[in-house]
Amino acid sequence: MLYHLLDIFFVIFHTFLLLFNLSGWIWRKTRKINLAILILTGASWSLLGWIVGVPGYCPLTDWHFNILERLGRTNLPSSYVKYLADRITGADFSQGFIDKFTLYSFLAALAISIFLNIKDLTVKIRKKQKENER
Repeated sequence: MLYHLLDIFFVIFHTFLLLFNLSGWIWRKTRKINLAILILTGASWSLLGWIVGVPGYCPLTDWHFNILERLGRTNLPSSYVKYLADRITGADFSQGFIDKFTLYSFLAALAISIFLNIKDLTVKIRKKQKENER
Protein backbone atom coordinates (compact mmCIF):
# COMPACT_ATOMS: atom_id res chain seq x y z
CA MET A 1 0.00 0.00 0.00
CA LEU A 2 2.80 2.42 0.93
CA TYR A 3 4.59 1.86 -2.38
CA HIS A 4 1.39 2.55 -4.33
CA LEU A 5 0.96 5.83 -2.46
CA LEU A 6 4.60 6.73 -3.09
CA ASP A 7 4.12 5.94 -6.79
CA ILE A 8 1.17 8.32 -6.94
CA PHE A 9 3.14 10.96 -5.02
CA PHE A 10 6.09 10.76 -7.41
CA VAL A 11 3.88 10.86 -10.52
CA ILE A 12 2.17 14.00 -9.23
CA PHE A 13 5.25 15.74 -7.77
CA HIS A 14 7.69 14.88 -10.55
CA THR A 15 5.17 15.78 -13.26
CA PHE A 16 4.41 19.09 -11.54
CA LEU A 17 8.15 19.83 -11.33
CA LEU A 18 8.59 18.96 -15.00
CA LEU A 19 5.72 21.24 -16.00
CA PHE A 20 7.04 24.02 -13.76
CA ASN A 21 10.47 23.71 -15.40
CA LEU A 22 8.83 24.19 -18.78
CA SER A 23 6.41 26.97 -17.85
CA GLY A 24 7.48 28.65 -14.60
CA TRP A 25 9.04 31.51 -16.55
CA ILE A 26 5.59 32.65 -17.70
CA TRP A 27 4.70 34.34 -14.41
CA ARG A 28 6.96 37.15 -13.18
CA LYS A 29 6.59 36.03 -9.55
CA THR A 30 7.90 32.52 -10.27
CA ARG A 31 10.72 33.38 -12.70
CA LYS A 32 13.56 33.40 -10.18
CA ILE A 33 12.60 30.06 -8.62
CA ASN A 34 12.01 28.65 -12.11
CA LEU A 35 15.53 29.63 -13.14
CA ALA A 36 16.97 28.16 -9.93
CA ILE A 37 15.16 24.85 -10.46
CA LEU A 38 16.19 24.74 -14.12
CA ILE A 39 19.82 25.24 -13.06
CA LEU A 40 19.47 22.48 -10.44
CA THR A 41 17.94 20.20 -13.06
CA GLY A 42 20.77 20.89 -15.48
CA ALA A 43 23.34 20.36 -12.71
CA SER A 44 21.71 17.05 -11.82
CA TRP A 45 21.72 15.87 -15.42
CA SER A 46 25.33 16.90 -16.02
CA LEU A 47 27.38 17.17 -12.82
CA LEU A 48 25.52 14.63 -10.71
CA GLY A 49 25.19 12.43 -13.77
CA TRP A 50 28.96 12.57 -14.24
CA ILE A 51 29.58 11.72 -10.58
CA VAL A 52 27.08 8.84 -10.56
CA GLY A 53 28.12 7.69 -14.03
CA VAL A 54 24.65 8.06 -15.54
CA PRO A 55 24.24 10.92 -18.05
CA GLY A 56 20.95 12.73 -17.42
CA TYR A 57 20.74 11.40 -13.86
CA CYS A 58 17.76 12.56 -11.82
CA PRO A 59 17.42 11.51 -8.17
CA LEU A 60 13.61 11.75 -8.37
CA THR A 61 13.56 9.31 -11.27
CA ASP A 62 15.94 7.01 -9.42
CA TRP A 63 13.80 7.01 -6.27
CA HIS A 64 10.56 6.59 -8.21
CA PHE A 65 11.93 3.75 -10.31
CA ASN A 66 13.16 1.99 -7.14
CA ILE A 67 9.58 2.14 -5.85
CA LEU A 68 8.22 0.84 -9.17
CA GLU A 69 10.68 -2.05 -9.06
CA ARG A 70 9.42 -2.94 -5.57
CA LEU A 71 5.93 -2.93 -7.07
CA GLY A 72 7.17 -5.51 -9.57
CA ARG A 73 7.55 -3.27 -12.60
CA THR A 74 10.46 -4.20 -14.83
CA ASN A 75 12.07 -2.95 -18.04
CA LEU A 76 11.71 0.67 -16.98
CA PRO A 77 13.06 3.23 -19.46
CA SER A 78 16.10 5.35 -18.75
CA SER A 79 14.10 8.58 -18.42
CA TYR A 80 11.09 9.75 -16.48
CA VAL A 81 9.70 11.63 -19.48
CA LYS A 82 9.58 8.42 -21.53
CA TYR A 83 8.06 6.56 -18.60
CA LEU A 84 5.40 9.26 -18.18
CA ALA A 85 4.64 9.56 -21.91
CA ASP A 86 4.31 5.79 -22.22
CA ARG A 87 2.23 5.52 -19.03
CA ILE A 88 -0.19 8.29 -20.03
CA THR A 89 -0.66 7.30 -23.67
CA GLY A 90 -0.10 3.55 -23.57
CA ALA A 91 2.33 4.00 -26.48
CA ASP A 92 5.97 3.04 -26.64
CA PHE A 93 7.83 6.19 -27.65
CA SER A 94 11.36 6.01 -29.02
CA GLN A 95 13.92 6.70 -26.28
CA GLY A 96 15.99 8.77 -28.72
CA PHE A 97 13.01 10.93 -29.67
CA ILE A 98 12.06 11.47 -26.02
CA ASP A 99 15.65 12.32 -25.05
CA LYS A 100 15.93 14.92 -27.83
CA PHE A 101 12.50 16.34 -27.08
CA THR A 102 13.37 16.60 -23.38
CA LEU A 103 16.74 18.25 -24.01
CA TYR A 104 15.42 20.76 -26.54
CA SER A 105 12.44 21.62 -24.32
CA PHE A 106 14.76 22.08 -21.34
CA LEU A 107 17.16 24.29 -23.31
CA ALA A 108 14.30 26.41 -24.67
CA ALA A 109 12.81 26.88 -21.18
CA LEU A 110 16.26 27.71 -19.78
CA ALA A 111 16.96 30.27 -22.51
CA ILE A 112 13.57 31.93 -22.04
CA SER A 113 13.95 31.94 -18.27
CA ILE A 114 17.43 33.48 -18.43
CA PHE A 115 16.26 36.12 -20.92
CA LEU A 116 13.20 37.10 -18.87
CA ASN A 117 15.10 37.13 -15.57
CA ILE A 118 17.73 39.44 -17.11
CA LYS A 119 14.96 41.62 -18.55
CA ASP A 120 13.24 41.82 -15.14
CA LEU A 121 16.53 42.72 -13.47
CA THR A 122 17.26 45.40 -16.07
CA VAL A 123 13.80 46.94 -15.60
CA LYS A 124 14.28 46.88 -11.82
CA ILE A 125 17.68 48.58 -12.07
CA ARG A 126 16.36 51.28 -14.43
CA LYS A 127 13.41 51.91 -12.15
CA LYS A 128 15.75 52.23 -9.15
CA GLN A 129 17.99 54.64 -11.08
CA LYS A 130 15.00 56.84 -11.99
CA GLU A 131 13.91 56.89 -8.35
CA ASN A 132 17.42 57.92 -7.28
CA GLU A 133 17.48 60.76 -9.85
CA ARG A 134 14.45 62.37 -8.25
